[in-house]
Amino acid sequence: MGLWSIIVKSFNEPSIRKKILMTLLLIIIFRIGCFIPVPGISANALSSLSGSGLGQFWDLLTGGAMTNASLFAMGISPYINASIIIQLLTVAIPAFEKWQKEGPEGRKRLSRITKYTAVALGLFQAIMLYVNMSRTPETFTTDLGSGFFAKALVFLLVVLSFVAGTMFLTWLGDKITEVGIGNGISMLIFAGIISRAPQYVGQIISIAITGSYNNQDVAKDLYLRIPFLVIVVLVFVAEIFAVVWMESGERRLGVMYSQRVVGRKVMGGQKSYIPLKVNSAGVLPIIFAMSLIQFPGTIASLIDSSSDAAKFLSDFNNTWWYILIYALLIIGFTFFYNMVYFDPKEYANNIIQNGGQLTEVRTSNRKVTAKYIGKIQNRLTWFGSIFLAILAILPNVLGKICEMIGITVGSLNLWLGGTSILIMVGVALETVRTLETQLMMRHYKAGKGGFLG
Repeated sequence: MGLWSIIVKSFNEPSIRKKILMTLLLIIIFRIGCFIPVPGISANALSSLSGSGLGQFWDLLTGGAMTNASLFAMGISPYINASIIIQLLTVAIPAFEKWQKEGPEGRKRLSRITKYTAVALGLFQAIMLYVNMSRTPETFTTDLGSGFFAKALVFLLVVLSFVAGTMFLTWLGDKITEVGIGNGISMLIFAGIISRAPQYVGQIISIAITGSYNNQDVAKDLYLRIPFLVIVVLVFVAEIFAVVWMESGERRLGVMYSQRVVGRKVMGGQKSYIPLKVNSAGVLPIIFAMSLIQFPGTIASLIDSSSDAAKFLSDFNNTWWYILIYALLIIGFTFFYNMVYFDPKEYANNIIQNGGQLTEVRTSNRKVTAKYIGKIQNRLTWFGSIFLAILAILPNVLGKICEMIGITVGSLNLWLGGTSILIMVGVALETVRTLETQLMMRHYKAGKGGFLG
């Protein structure tokens, strides 16, 4: 079924059309909130933070909410970090692991704990933002005096506004998941990245035609502009093809099930397969690595900017060592993710307990089967982790190359880089699969029961 056919048929189904429209409505609410300023602070309060490092990345994910110093400036990042922490703790804490296996009720408990954790992380992040903004006196527009209670009131107003914005986004994401199409959190991030497309496309065209954008000369020579435009388009298209290929890539392990007689029926005797995804970790290793690698820059923003230590930490993000360490961290976190969430012994037990064996092993021994599955998964993890590392460091490498030839791209390389494309393509593919699955379910029910025609 083609993409256009899926979209047309989805809008022809009343229930699916309603979900699509609800998703669009909630995304519009998200985009409106990105322009509602936090009371008491100026519009450029976070411009310095959003101009470099991790701030640029999160500003991209929030669709410019950080640059606008809006209620959604922190985006959904505290909830994402809380979700990752709780998922990892399910391996270490028996109670969490038990709740995860209990079904809907257990998952509700974990969801509640995740939201409490998100509030705590949001408070910490909001306080850090306040500390960073308080260094510039003209940041705060509310004049309540210089006393302790006045400062405390401004502090509470700003911090609670940021936290309230993040928790509202969490609720918005849950509502999209409940009444809309796809995963709500992913859809909000997807909408934030897509919303910056006109700005960055305009920058590319401006560089190619005039050699400048935002009143800054970034490429004066004409012989640099046209190749720059051609290379940007080619790299962008190549990244999309690479991500689509990687997201749909899998290694299929053949399984042959033996015949069993159950009553008068003969069960089994058929060949199946187990799909192992090439990139099973998704974008999580990149998020982990980015949070860790930007820690020096975060420390630098909290200490005296004139000190040697602050200058060293700030300049670290612009070195080749930063790119190398960033890539190694992504590879390491990819292996860590697969070590936590992928258990070859569990796969082997499920195969053998159901009377099957791998066609590539030709034995029903659990240890041999688990060892073979683990070996295949390790190869896939190596390939997938290196692919993720290349995608993630591509913006930094492109930025370095452009600087060497005399072109300043600013945050443009982030939008054209692999991380944002991985998120955009991944969410788009998942949304299309969700629509296709719901269409198949509707047609199956209609054909079987005849009451949905």
